[in-house]
Amino acid sequence: MRIWASAHAVDDFYQGLVPTAVPYFVLERHFGYLAASGLATAAALGSAIPQLAIGVLADRRRLPWMAPLGIGLAGTGAGLAGLLPQYPLVFALLLLSGFGVAMFHPPASRDARSDAGGSATAMSYFAAGGSVGFFVAPAIATPALDHLGIGATALFIPPAVLMGVILFRHQHRVHATASTRTTVTNGVNRPGRFVALTCVEIIRSSVSFGVNTFVSLYWITHLGASTELGGTALALELGGGVLGTVIGARIGDRIGLVRTVQLGNTLLLPALAALLFCDNKYAALPLVLLVGLVANLPFAVLVKLGQDYLPTRPGTAAGVTLGLAVSAGGLLMPVLGIVADHTGPYGAFVVLTLIPLIAIAISTTLREP
Repeated sequence: MRIWASAHAVDDFYQGLVPTAVPYFVLERHFGYLAASGLATAAALGSAIPQLAIGVLADRRRLPWMAPLGIGLAGTGAGLAGLLPQYPLVFALLLLSGFGVAMFHPPASRDARSDAGGSATAMSYFAAGGSVGFFVAPAIATPALDHLGIGATALFIPPAVLMGVILFRHQHRVHATASTRTTVTNGVNRPGRFVALTCVEIIRSSVSFGVNTFVSLYWITHLGASTELGGTALALELGGGVLGTVIGARIGDRIGLVRTVQLGNTLLLPALAALLFCDNKYAALPLVLLVGLVANLPFAVLVKLGQDYLPTRPGTAAGVTLGLAVSAGGLLMPVLGIVADHTGPYGAFVVLTLIPLIAIAISTTLREP
């Protein structure tokens, strides 16, 4: 679990790097809000479209090179994007970075589930690794981008290459004993409930993507903050996500997985509304931390619950819940970009505040496996 959590942190660092870099593309390259949201969509498309196929492949073949190569592509694509001025090339590189993320999640989730057994808390360590990667991205990248400009994204290529090599060597060592690994593959698949769960995850992902993409711009353009404070707001939101992932898994072990999902959906609405009604750039900082925490309460639970609904296809389930559904939320970004072009980031946050109502309704159809 420690190896996979670390690898997950490095992999998802580059998903956190994209929203961190978006304001700098706007300020330095003069991309509009719609074009900027398109960059988040590029990373989401690259990650979302291949996830299901990669998940099916991970259930059929071990392919120990897939996750390490995915990390390398995720970091290389995101790192090179800041060096090129042409929008189509930036879009293509972020698409490649998203594809690398897609290659990592299903095989990594398959092996993490095997190590976690039936514990949502144990699975949360793997899930929290990804949240940590998201969290440290703005904290590390914002100072570099402030001082060196958007081209500083290239500084973050080496960690991906290094972690890819470490993970490949680890996979090579355990490949000989792969036949001794035990994976829970017995049980009855419940595809109907899995589809409902996937819908909930996509809706929640839309909120997370929207907040990650526009929170810095919200602080800068609506609240009149500096770029540093905008980066701080994003870091706090992602840091709340780390806390929410671990806390939510422990709640899931105590009150049940479905109740935890429903609790997270219900609390998300007032948390977003409180942030929306606060006009002070400093007083709103603890509120954005709360939004991140509440938004990620069901994260690890949703991954485990999806694999419990498809117990014979853990790789496929992870490819959908941890990969496809999470990334598909980014497909809403062009709509939010159009709203932001006309009303500013404040209008995008108004839309985001209403979206959890759909997740609340759908989650009532879920049942404990």
